[in-house]
Amino acid sequence: MEFAELIKTPRVDNVVLHRPFYPAVEGTLCLTGHHLILSSRQDNTEELWLLHSNIDAIDKRFVGSLGTIIIKCKDFRIIQLDIPGMEECLNIASSIEALSTLDSVTLMYPFFYRPMFEVIEDGWHSFLPEQEFELYSSATSEWRLSYVNKEFAVCPSYPPIVIVPKSVDDEALRKVAAFRHGGRFPVLSYYHKKNGMVIMRSGQPLTGTNGRRCKEDEKLINATLRAGKRGYIIDTRSLNVAQQARAKGGGFEQEAHYPQWRRIHKSIERYHVLQESLIKLVEACNEQTHNMDRWLGKLEASNWLTHIKEILTTACLAAQCIDREGASVLIHGTEGTDSTLQVTSLAQIILEPRSRTIRGFEALIEREWLQAGHPFQQRCAQSAYCNSKQKWEAPVFLLFLDCVWQILRQFPCSFEFNEHFLIMLFEHAYASQFGTFLGNNESERCKLKLQQKTMSLWSWVNRPSELSKFTNPLFEANNLVIWPSVAPQSLHLWEGIFLRWSRSSKYLDEAYEEMVNIIEYNKELQAKVNILRRQLAELETDDGLRESP
Repeated sequence: MEFAELIKTPRVDNVVLHRPFYPAVEGTLCLTGHHLILSSRQDNTEELWLLHSNIDAIDKRFVGSLGTIIIKCKDFRIIQLDIPGMEECLNIASSIEALSTLDSVTLMYPFFYRPMFEVIEDGWHSFLPEQEFELYSSATSEWRLSYVNKEFAVCPSYPPIVIVPKSVDDEALRKVAAFRHGGRFPVLSYYHKKNGMVIMRSGQPLTGTNGRRCKEDEKLINATLRAGKRGYIIDTRSLNVAQQARAKGGGFEQEAHYPQWRRIHKSIERYHVLQESLIKLVEACNEQTHNMDRWLGKLEASNWLTHIKEILTTACLAAQCIDREGASVLIHGTEGTDSTLQVTSLAQIILEPRSRTIRGFEALIEREWLQAGHPFQQRCAQSAYCNSKQKWEAPVFLLFLDCVWQILRQFPCSFEFNEHFLIMLFEHAYASQFGTFLGNNESERCKLKLQQKTMSLWSWVNRPSELSKFTNPLFEANNLVIWPSVAPQSLHLWEGIFLRWSRSSKYLDEAYEEMVNIIEYNKELQAKVNILRRQLAELETDDGLRESP
């Protein structure tokens, strides 16, 4: 298919652009295969370059021969284009609709993008499972790398290499995979060096109504327990939902077959419930109401902060089991690709200082989201404005980023990265020139040959010029476990995401710059103090030598 077939009118003059925080500007609108571009001949006006993949929905209005297209973006921006001529307006609208909903992944921009920067580091090879395993292997010899899924034959949503107990062979793993939803047998998610406890994750066991069991599965998860110790299974479904799953062939671990494990049900919502929550929240944030009761009512009705609380509470529970109870944990819901990953990754942010650094957080996203099979292509296909019926869309990753922001807010000095880093990840998950978030799992990315045909997001982010934008000036390495408050009073609306297009951040940005200047000045003064102290010590030493006979 040629993009030209979809572009009925490639260029229109005298188009007026309205967008947040900029004055209206008249210019020439151009449509390319991947971008909507508005360029003005006026001095000091920024061009608009908008990826078609960032467009969530469009509305059309007509007054006489003047047409208006309202573009609603996946990053929650709303842009208005006033286009002279009804035919031109209709042509532009139908082209945008076609180009923003391309079915084929290989037609997306990452396959056509050519970087204008020097690639210092190939991000596709920055966080390989072998490298991550080396971090653990120095502390324990009880785990091994398994290549059982080398051809994605055992589990299509797992990577080719996984970390499993050394005492369990590959043949046993195949049997366990047949007993777990989607073939997602229990694998290592996190090893706590302080006490040797672990977090594992998997899909639900396929016990069904007959109470089917698998001896190899029992052996695998028992291999993580110390003598005389119990473990915890955290099921991210309510007991009722887990019981209903048995009728469909799923289920949960029976106490009789897993006597050393205590099962805890912590209900975390999924799918359309989360998508509707996001739609309601963005609608509330965009409404220009001055009525306090109406705003608070709409915020509460969205249930967004309730979902944040549920996820953070479950992550804190997992972290407490590991650090305070000294017990290993297995986490799963149904598939093990959504709420499971939210909990495993947030627990690591609480427990593991490395996950609070920039590279450590990137490694976490690679390991616990991309390689672990979170279906980004399905979940991020639409955002808060799309009118069509939702299928698999859900803001699972955005909820995770929001939870991280909540912890960052409570521990502003414990994270090497800042809020801009989290916002950038949200934007690229929904629309990007990089191939990192394309596909639903490693198997799909392999078939698409993303490593050969697209650029990794990390190749761009990890350049010094970019890293400086995402570095937290307040950061002081904190090697302790951090325990966030999940009290309702402690959880806030993330203004940087949800209000950034309706409220100017000009004064906050100025305050941030001033803070950075103060910190830099403080460092300079500290360096001068250290020099003066050294000089004073040298003088005192010289005086002592002169006075001694």
